[in-house]
Amino acid sequence: MQSTLTGHKLRTALAALAIATAAALGALQSADPATARPAADTTTTPAAPAAVSPDAPHRGTVALARTPGHRTAHDAGRDRAVAALKEARATGHRTAPGVAAPTHNWWGVFPRSGTHDGITATHSVDPAYRVANSQNFTYAPTTKAQNSCIEVVTAYWSAGAEIWAWDWCSDPGGPAKTLPVNADFRAKYTTTTDGLLTYGVQLSKDAGSGNSWSAYLYNQRSAQWELLYRQSGRDRSALDHGWDIFEIYATVNPSTGTGHYCTEARNTVFDSRSIQLRANGSWQPATPADSPWTSQNPNGRDFLCPALKFLKAGANDHYTVRQ
Repeated sequence: MQSTLTGHKLRTALAALAIATAAALGALQSADPATARPAADTTTTPAAPAAVSPDAPHRGTVALARTPGHRTAHDAGRDRAVAALKEARATGHRTAPGVAAPTHNWWGVFPRSGTHDGITATHSVDPAYRVANSQNFTYAPTTKAQNSCIEVVTAYWSAGAEIWAWDWCSDPGGPAKTLPVNADFRAKYTTTTDGLLTYGVQLSKDAGSGNSWSAYLYNQRSAQWELLYRQSGRDRSALDHGWDIFEIYATVNPSTGTGHYCTEARNTVFDSRSIQLRANGSWQPATPADSPWTSQNPNGRDFLCPALKFLKAGANDHYTVRQ
């Protein structure tokens, strides 16, 4: 009887001690969150940023954008790029590998005529990608709506990485606004999505009569779309569809037998996701019915880069090009 009583008292004392200890720890956690020990493992993978809403407020302008001139060597280099790209796009010519002229090729989606009056997407950008040869340009991703006066281009060339608002409704046309992909641009307009630096772009036809269009970039700080460029008139692209594509203008590096960019962009991922079209005032993801692939089975050799992979990451609303 004595042994049983003693054991009962011991168990009671231990239980009381456990309760007191738990209470003390609870009080400590409430009093000092900085030193509190979590009750369970709270290690989690950081949540991916929410998709940019195409219906977010449209306010303000992109103050960092400049109107390019034609006086500096920098501007002269861009002017040569513009002339070459205009010629290639006007003829729709894809230069065969091995010839002297730069190879011009592209892959992505072509939103069909009559399916939309706006396009929006999240595009990757890589400030570390450096183009050495002045004849080489990588426009990736680049997007334009059907009949729109504006194309928004992620442009990599020998002067560095830039964002262009290309004017298709003026003569002679070309980049009407440019932004360097610098620290200020990254701080305002980029976020990290699945390990990639990305920014949001939108093109939409303005309400009212006439062919008036606006191009916007998404300000991550203020969670709103800012006006990059606005233009009206007749689309001079002579194309009856829109696009969101990976596009190259490349020459062969004699030492490698591949395009210069194939080496320079070895660690760069070109990604366009959340591609949406606006129809009847509503934004919907691009689909095979309204935005067919430009090619079902592209080959890296046709892009002077056999290692290049073309990934259909979504049902025509997301693609990735990488090595």
